Amino acid sequence: MRGLTPEGRRNRRLVLKAAVAAGVTQIAAPFIIKARGEVPVKFGLDDPLTGTYAELGRNEQIGCEYAIEQINAHGGILGRPIQLIVEDSTSADTGTAVQKARKLIERDKVDFLLGNVNSAMALAIGQVSNELKTLHIVTGGHTDAVTGTDCHWNVFRVCNTTRMETNSVSKVLFDRYGNKWFFITPDYAFGHTLQSGFEASLKKFGGTEVGAALAPLGTTDYSSYLIKAQSANPDVILFLTAGQDAVNSLKQAVQFGLDKRFHIAGAQQELEVLEGLPPNARIGTWVFEWYWDQPHVPHVAEFVSGIRKKAGRVPTARHWFGYVAVNSIAAVSNQEKTLDAVKLAKALEGFKLPADVGLMPDTPFYRAGDHQLMPDLYVGHAVSQGPKPDDLFHVDQIVKGVDAALPVNETGCHIHWS
Repeated sequence: MRGLTPEGRRNRRLVLKAAVAAGVTQIAAPFIIKARGEVPVKFGLDDPLTGTYAELGRNEQIGCEYAIEQINAHGGILGRPIQLIVEDSTSADTGTAVQKARKLIERDKVDFLLGNVNSAMALAIGQVSNELKTLHIVTGGHTDAVTGTDCHWNVFRVCNTTRMETNSVSKVLFDRYGNKWFFITPDYAFGHTLQSGFEASLKKFGGTEVGAALAPLGTTDYSSYLIKAQSANPDVILFLTAGQDAVNSLKQAVQFGLDKRFHIAGAQQELEVLEGLPPNARIGTWVFEWYWDQPHVPHVAEFVSGIRKKAGRVPTARHWFGYVAVNSIAAVSNQEKTLDAVKLAKALEGFKLPADVGLMPDTPFYRAGDHQLMPDLYVGHAVSQGPKPDDLFHVDQIVKGVDAALPVNETGCHIHWS
């Protein structure tokens, strides 16, 4: 590295080796140094890098890294470089996620906390960050309670609530494909609230739930659940699985031939999942939280190009989650000229994402009453292969987050500043 003496290079190698030995990934992207000995602004990412959600967590990390590279190249936060410290929460061990959150805040002294993909972990580490008064942005945990009944003054969320996702797609499914629904649901917080959202829609529209099957996280054999779904004879089978669970369940559904008899659908869908499926299993009606092919939206092409150079692929919603989370904190910190958690949390209420960060037709903003980002939702259908490489989803309509979200007074959120 330029500017380092042989002694400096040896010291740098020792630091990097120590980080690897500790099982911690530390990233300090290039930055403009204004003075020697600057103390970095530390972001801690507590996300799954192993297990069912490993790819989703890794892509959120890449989005964070890309944001940090850009911000550091323009002076960092308050003239200080940003450093990212990453811990593997695992995909299913909430106790580990909590331990890692405490380590990041208490031992590594991070200024800000990010994560988690897993909804139960997002709730648990939100309690830790609140206890330790650390500003925290949930990147990818969707269960409603994060910005609902378990909301905190210091916790904000980038990804949608499960109710936003079900509300955006339910009427389409009901009107086009039928009113008898069966659920295949992951047995933890995310799956439960996603199913509850769809059940609320069924009740509203006068439909019928003909059955449900709860599958443990990390299930590999879905045959018993698929047989149960087939026996119920629904109009629509709703797959609420995510990550590798979604790949396994959808692949097996097609092997069973269920797509020939029933409409396959769900709410949240991911490009990572569609990429992991054989072309004949890229089917169904879904909701994307962000999509890379938006030729008429300013700055999207630059973001796609940047992620391609960094990761060798088109960005997914998970890259965008990480990118938005870091940029939100950096922008408001530079705006308010402080790192104080309470001041920044109050400044984030109502904060609108800049166009080169929002990257969608309407301007996303953090709703003041519950700290939930209000983005656009992309409702459409999976395709085996679109007109462009990596194009596996066709957007049929865009729904505004404010139109899909419950009103604040129905979320159960009551922000207490303390």
